[in-house]
Amino acid sequence: MLVDRVTSRVAIVVSTEGGMDIEQVAHDTPEKILTITVDPATNICPHHVLRVSKALGLDRDLQKQMSKVLTGLYRAFTEKDMSLLEVNPLVVTKDSKLICLDAKIGFDDNALFRHPDIAALRDETEEDPKEIEASKYDLNYVALDGTIGCMVNGAGLAMATMDIIKLYGESPANFLDVGGSASKDKVAAAFKIITSDPKVKGILINIFGGIMKCDVIAAGVVDAVREVGLRVPLVVRLEGTNVNEGKDILAKSNLNVTAADDLDDAAQKIVKAVKAK
Repeated sequence: MLVDRVTSRVAIVVSTEGGMDIEQVAHDTPEKILTITVDPATNICPHHVLRVSKALGLDRDLQKQMSKVLTGLYRAFTEKDMSLLEVNPLVVTKDSKLICLDAKIGFDDNALFRHPDIAALRDETEEDPKEIEASKYDLNYVALDGTIGCMVNGAGLAMATMDIIKLYGESPANFLDVGGSASKDKVAAAFKIITSDPKVKGILINIFGGIMKCDVIAAGVVDAVREVGLRVPLVVRLEGTNVNEGKDILAKSNLNVTAADDLDDAAQKIVKAVKAK
């Protein structure tokens, strides 16, 4: 059983096939997965309980227990601002008791200020140090297993950048969105975080300037490179607000930076540079 957010509604996903290979189940036997949405204005209703119970093959007595279980899960999910509540397995004991035997829970980071008791449970030893450092600068950073570090502004553009790196035969080392209004110091911090990853064999900076100005990105990159050095190939694609000023800053920096005309050109250049190492 999986409870997850879908826009302003809550999605409940149920399957008898377990959660380890649920993607394969969705591909091979999608009829074995039930997805229902709950309107926060109505909360859990009897028809939600009935549909979930039917999907799990529960008898009448267990359906009564499911009403309490499902209502409790929904209440915990909404009151604690969870982003994910996965129960696996949900078991029926020999004496016909319905029990949530194990669970995986994710919380909305933006709502933790409302839940100091939950925030106090954070164990930074279980987290990637680079992600912890990124959170100090309000950077959206997720460490991955690839070889090309990425610095992008905008989540959609970041996803497109990672996709095109894969298209040309390499893998991204991270997801990093510096946001739309990053300062020079924030950009420099982002660059340092990328270069601290020993798996990174090349860096691609892809910025489409709107609120974020290309010259701010360029100045932050130059400052960071001069402080930490540049041991891997760096390709920069700038477009948008103050693009000429940004390119001029990079050109006059005398750093070993490769300019790119567009995203396709940038991806090909960084992949080629990494493979040549």
